Amino acid sequence: MHLFSAMFLLVMLAAMPCKALYPSPEEGWQIYSSAQDADGKCICTVVAPAQNMCNRDPRSRQLRQLMEKVQNISQSMEVLDLRTYRDLQYVRNTENLMKVVDGKLKVASENPRSLNPKGFQELKDKVNQLLPLLPVLEQYKADAKMILRLREEVRNLSLVLMAIQEEMGAYDYEELRQRVLLLETRLHSCMQKLGCGKLTGVSNPITVRASGSRFGSWMTDTMIPSSDNRVWSMDGYFKGRRVLEYRTMTDFMKGQNFVQHLLPHPWAGTGHVVYNGSLYYNKYQSNIIIKYHFRSRSVLVQRSLSGAGYNNTFPYSWGGSSDIDLMADENGLWAVYTTIPNAGNIVISRLEPQSLEVLQTWDTGFPKRSAGESFMICGTLYVTNSHLAGAKIYFAYYTNTSSYEYTDIPFHNQYSHISMMDYNPRERVLYTWNNGHQVLYNVTLFQVIKTSED
Repeated sequence: MHLFSAMFLLVMLAAMPCKALYPSPEEGWQIYSSAQDADGKCICTVVAPAQNMCNRDPRSRQLRQLMEKVQNISQSMEVLDLRTYRDLQYVRNTENLMKVVDGKLKVASENPRSLNPKGFQELKDKVNQLLPLLPVLEQYKADAKMILRLREEVRNLSLVLMAIQEEMGAYDYEELRQRVLLLETRLHSCMQKLGCGKLTGVSNPITVRASGSRFGSWMTDTMIPSSDNRVWSMDGYFKGRRVLEYRTMTDFMKGQNFVQHLLPHPWAGTGHVVYNGSLYYNKYQSNIIIKYHFRSRSVLVQRSLSGAGYNNTFPYSWGGSSDIDLMADENGLWAVYTTIPNAGNIVISRLEPQSLEVLQTWDTGFPKRSAGESFMICGTLYVTNSHLAGAKIYFAYYTNTSSYEYTDIPFHNQYSHISMMDYNPRERVLYTWNNGHQVLYNVTLFQVIKTSED
């Protein structure tokens, strides 16, 4: 863990009205959630740096500038050393010639009559041989100026070092690491208290990688501890069986350090989800859901989703055999689909993860073919109006009250064709596959806290 990348900020805003915050990816800050009291006053905002953003920390920027200064000084010194050595050799080679010229000039000055035409020509030739020494001396002057500049660079370097030392204080690495761990504990404790909330904002897109075809899905586990950083990628929307498992997000970004899982049955669509070490996916040309366990590389259970359409009967607006969309949130495992009795309207079913049995079902009344994509957050289904450019989140169905509302939450569909959009409750981010690009969105969740007077 980088010393600065894990530093967190907990901001208490007891008297300010809550508002959605949208940090740009350059800022490197991720908003997890906020809370309000009954009067709409902000109680707590949890903010943390996004992963792999350590190079955007102010102190890291100073260190990078410091390294650049050191590199520039080293290169300049090498050039100066080479040039000085070369010129010194030239001066040494002309030393004897200068002595000869100096001797002849002394003789001529003492006895001008001794300088006959032949001797004068010889002296002139010797002086001409010394003329190349002039630019060498000029170069020495330039090198002297460079030394002055290098001294100034060293002085600036010392100032940067002093500034970093003052900012960091006298803490050693181990003490700083303990402080980071303490802040992490406080962060997760605060997030546990905040719990679920209502989606109020989506950040600008953060492009992680461009790979694969136009359609596909990628994800991290939605339930396991944060120490497990594996990333899975599944390219294509039908007949695929190849799942790539990367060790970390960094490895996924670089396309390295991965293993391959070959599924026993091909998949349909892009609505897959990894939940507690297992992949849940829709079997090709069927309404069967399969639970594949990565560690044992085996199918633990498979079950038909009764009445669910498949094989492009009720897909999202982009098609792609996206009839059955599996997802997870803070409340568990879900299936989003539709049936003929429901007239093509979106149906939400909460599933038992071990047996895949349907625990409860809701009819949203929203036509699935009119939806671009959808995802669950805190038991609420959020639906986008399109998969193309200009899309926004404009429909929300609340399973806790069996009610819905139309929303207007914009987000930037940067690559204009989303074929997968899923929420990860462990990281509180949206994973999307957008026209061959793997993109993340941070989300802002607000929670209304009920007081004893309510």
